[in-house]
Amino acid sequence: MTRILPGVIAMAAVVVASNILVQFLFGQWLTWGAFTYPIAFLVTDVMNRVYGVSAARRVVLTGFAVGVACSLIGTQIMGEFGPLVTLRIAVGSGLAFLMAQLLDVAIFDRLRSGAWWRAPLASTLIGSSLDTLVFFTVAFSSALVFLEPGNDVSWANEVLPLLGLGPAAPLWVSLALADWMVKLTLALVALVPFRVVVRKLSPNLA
Repeated sequence: MTRILPGVIAMAAVVVASNILVQFLFGQWLTWGAFTYPIAFLVTDVMNRVYGVSAARRVVLTGFAVGVACSLIGTQIMGEFGPLVTLRIAVGSGLAFLMAQLLDVAIFDRLRSGAWWRAPLASTLIGSSLDTLVFFTVAFSSALVFLEPGNDVSWANEVLPLLGLGPAAPLWVSLALADWMVKLTLALVALVPFRVVVRKLSPNLA
């Protein structure tokens, strides 16, 4: 456990920071949390590359537990329009994190013997896509209103031009698309720190 403690701490810090920063808007379509949350995939991939699948999964489960704790705390904090974290957001967040991160671990392991960049890039791109799809659908889609009938998500389903420019779509689809684009961009950027950190922790794997 001691050897992966830095990874556990890093994952916990990313999850806590993202849960806080998601409350603050960045422009019209994003929150500041959109820029910190993707770091979780970097942490998972570094742990997977250096310490293996089992260690990476343990770090993911730690992040999941911290995320659940943050959600539970958020449900008890009242904002202007009710609890800061609704049941749907809590379920969507936890489900998306666990599914996406475990998929990331599995894909990375399958591709680990190839070029150094292929496993982290492919696993993060696919995991991030699943994360966005699951979270925004569970949290805001009108098709899943039965999950929390008392939670009014009509604001998220208001039909507007996609990202203010494209065809008409529910607002939550624009939010999801903007979030996804940030994740894809950061997946490419993260290759640099991934390479640097892996070289430092385990030069023979670089």
